[in-house]
Amino acid sequence: MSGHSKWATTKHKKAILDSRRAKSFAKLIKNIEVAARMGGPDLQGNPGLELAVTKAKKTSVPADNIDRAIKRGAGLTGEVVDYTEIMYECRGPQGSALLIECLTDNKNRAASEVRLAISRNGGTIADPGSVSYLFSRKGVVSLPKKELTEDDVLMAVLDAGAEEVKDNGDTFEIHSEPTDLQAVRDALTEAGIEYDTDEAEFVPSMVVPLDLEAAKKFMKLVDALEELDDVQNVYSNADLSDEVQAALESE
Repeated sequence: MSGHSKWATTKHKKAILDSRRAKSFAKLIKNIEVAARMGGPDLQGNPGLELAVTKAKKTSVPADNIDRAIKRGAGLTGEVVDYTEIMYECRGPQGSALLIECLTDNKNRAASEVRLAISRNGGTIADPGSVSYLFSRKGVVSLPKKELTEDDVLMAVLDAGAEEVKDNGDTFEIHSEPTDLQAVRDALTEAGIEYDTDEAEFVPSMVVPLDLEAAKKFMKLVDALEELDDVQNVYSNADLSDEVQAALESE
């Protein structure tokens, strides 16, 4: 789940150790298949595929699985890979908003499962456009602070198209246009700065703070959505304070 608050950072750390690794692998494999289908199997000539493969390798997806996904997506195995992207919009507790990004080979199944997860967990399906206007598509790179200052990071990526560097406590988050994501990654590598995650994500223009009770309901809703096979990403404008996070983690 991406919310671009300190909670989002906590979730990123949690995801590395999460028991849903098999689910994570499946999503990354699906991204590779789609990229190979759209641009062919050559990593050199297909930036989208190169990015999908890099992300899969960083998450320790086995090389054999990656190779099979590339061939399957490019049609080299005789299998047909036909996924449709769908975005659902949802209202959560205490005025929070969620964008649910799906990649599915069965639109009816995806629609049914997403609506059921939302209705059973305190959310409300929103009309198209009524939530999405609160978000902008951005390239987002997250990196550990270590000994770095905000100026160190900004100097490294400013000429690569970075728009801002945000301080998220233990991490920095770099925002750019999605088309500049590759350049930002390259600039960090050139400067010898390691990064954890790099994604094209939906970033909220404003965040909505949640109290503890609302946060509990919100996380239950997000967890139910992320369990669904067709859901690739859940983005939100919810913000959880340090106090609320600490209370959640202590339960």
